[in-house]
Amino acid sequence: MDDIDKKISNLIQKNGRLSSAEIAAAVGVSVSTANERVRRLTSSGIVKDWRAVLNPKNVGASLCALIMVDVNYEGEEETTETLSTFKEIQEIHHISGAHSYLIKIRVADTDALQNFLSEKVKPLKGVTGTESFIVLETVKETTEVLIS
Repeated sequence: MDDIDKKISNLIQKNGRLSSAEIAAAVGVSVSTANERVRRLTSSGIVKDWRAVLNPKNVGASLCALIMVDVNYEGEEETTETLSTFKEIQEIHHISGAHSYLIKIRVADTDALQNFLSEKVKPLKGVTGTESFIVLETVKETTEVLIS
């Protein structure tokens, strides 16, 4: 990635709806060059996906929770594959430390959180325990990656 690719990447991270003309003007290249660079960033895998970011509160998923999940090694692969299918889960991270995984979910309320844990997570054969943290306020949340 050269400096122009980095500038384009930063721009489209902030606003994926920018036109090629807007990108070109912001980085000082022609529209066709900007278009080709965006295409190349996408085909090379630097741009992973294009999507809208929804407001969770406006779609009935106002409760955010972070859940530490402890998993037996013997059932780990099957457990993570099953967890990956749950639509409530936004992120799954294999972590170091006292717990096996950290998952981030969004659901309607604490009842929905309880149901999710008791009906989907805890019954999984590999799960040995969970610890949940309810988010009271989100100060910063982004999908932007620092490009150096």
